[in-house]
Amino acid sequence: MSATHEVTNQVPPLIGHDPIAGDAALAEACVRHADQATLASLADLGRLAGSEQAQEWGRLANENVPRLRTHDRYGHRIDEVEFHPAWHDLMRTAVEHGLAGAPWADAGSGNRHAHVRRAVGYLGWTQVEMGHGCPVTMTYAAVPALRRTPELAARYEPGLTARAYSFGLTDPAAKPGLIAGMGMTEKQGGSDVRANTSRAVPQPDGSFRIVGHKWFTSAPMSDVFLVLAQLDEGVSCFLVPRVLPDGSRNVFRVQRLKDKLGDRSNASSEVEFDGTVGWLVGEPGRGVPAIIEMVNMTRLDCVLGSAATVRAALTQAIHHSRHRSAFGALLVDQPLMGNVLADLAVESEAATALAVRLAAAVDAGETAFLRLAGAAAKFWVCKRTPGVVAEAMEVLGGNGYVEDSGLPRLYRQSPLNSIWEGSGNVIALDVLRAMGRSSDSLAAVTAEIDLARGADPRFDDAVKRLSAELGDPDRLPLRARRIAGLLALCLQGSLLLRHAPHAVADAFCASRLGGDWGAVLGTLPAATDVAALVERSAVEAVS
Repeated sequence: MSATHEVTNQVPPLIGHDPIAGDAALAEACVRHADQATLASLADLGRLAGSEQAQEWGRLANENVPRLRTHDRYGHRIDEVEFHPAWHDLMRTAVEHGLAGAPWADAGSGNRHAHVRRAVGYLGWTQVEMGHGCPVTMTYAAVPALRRTPELAARYEPGLTARAYSFGLTDPAAKPGLIAGMGMTEKQGGSDVRANTSRAVPQPDGSFRIVGHKWFTSAPMSDVFLVLAQLDEGVSCFLVPRVLPDGSRNVFRVQRLKDKLGDRSNASSEVEFDGTVGWLVGEPGRGVPAIIEMVNMTRLDCVLGSAATVRAALTQAIHHSRHRSAFGALLVDQPLMGNVLADLAVESEAATALAVRLAAAVDAGETAFLRLAGAAAKFWVCKRTPGVVAEAMEVLGGNGYVEDSGLPRLYRQSPLNSIWEGSGNVIALDVLRAMGRSSDSLAAVTAEIDLARGADPRFDDAVKRLSAELGDPDRLPLRARRIAGLLALCLQGSLLLRHAPHAVADAFCASRLGGDWGAVLGTLPAATDVAALVERSAVEAVS
């Protein structure tokens, strides 16, 4: 109590909940695409994610940003990045719980739900802190690309798939676990990686020497990197370790760390290669197809990470509304606030359902489905996230605008996944490319959508609109965003109509597909059962 007044009407800390098992939509998706045992295997991770300790790790990792040390005290070039201990706690937890490369080993050992388990855990755990998800994602995504060269996979895959976090630059072969990064983007090219000017020169021992500059190299403290460089045959993919097999440091000159909007806990860098040693991954001149193996997996995590960001913001908004009073009633009982929360809940459940379905496609080997559905989901779910987080921040009002609430960190993070690996136009055009290059991809996605045909007339009308868009060849690039967005909405609608409670599917179809929706969130039609939607999305405390 202060000297002048007693503080009242304040919201208690949001701790002691389980963002995995306590999230009905996520838990149901896990059981639907895997089983109850898979959900139970994530119990410890879920409880930790909702703990005060984990939330403190997230705060400390963002307030104490990485520091670049280019030289040691004697003037020797070392190019190391220092992190706060909280960063290592976050990374260790993610790796030990199988959220990095472990699913590839687990699937090889007969676990049919390894990728769904990992996706559900990733979606729940990264609500604590999103920045460390970047190296976790790249480690996961590097494995299928590396398998294009079996001898490299044999050397590095055991470390990449291990459930051991081992920080520090030493011989990868001697480490119990490895982290992977990637370096594709250059100043003159951006997403147009074929414009890269880095060159690789073959050596007598089968290695290559690379010279060039990478404008964005994520997680420069990682053990190995997949990078692109030019050979006479064209753009090629190379594996570049920070430490060479003889124990010496590879040339990996970190010029600076990026000063970013969000993702502050993670280090992103500019790197110079000057005779840097690398080994070819895949075939010469086939670097783009090789790196696409990695990109497809990073797209999955872009969707998972955006769904996690939306869910974290929704959880904060509902928690605040259930404890904060205004104008004579709890916020959650105010009709207009109920509409906002329900609309946020619909957005979150649609994103979650689609994200976990993509992970199930990895388990099932549905490569054709994943190629197109992953691109459409990456475009739509990631692009929706900033607006959704902003609306959740408004629920908290001024309380949400201060750092202590955690909403500013979510808001700064929210645009990242829509930008990473390819911004909106690049991904929308890739949706067209995926449909044009393989009729199998469009057929697989259409078959998934058609599973809900006849369940709701508004959904059926949306599918007809999609068919009309796809059947019109006129000025397709100009209409790419319309097509990508409608494709993602139809996928979400199909999933919700088949698997979500009626109130959720009805609100989604009425608003997102039927047009009974305003230009902002919180404009669901009057017949919507907002109380049921909010109650379904509330995350209760766990014992």
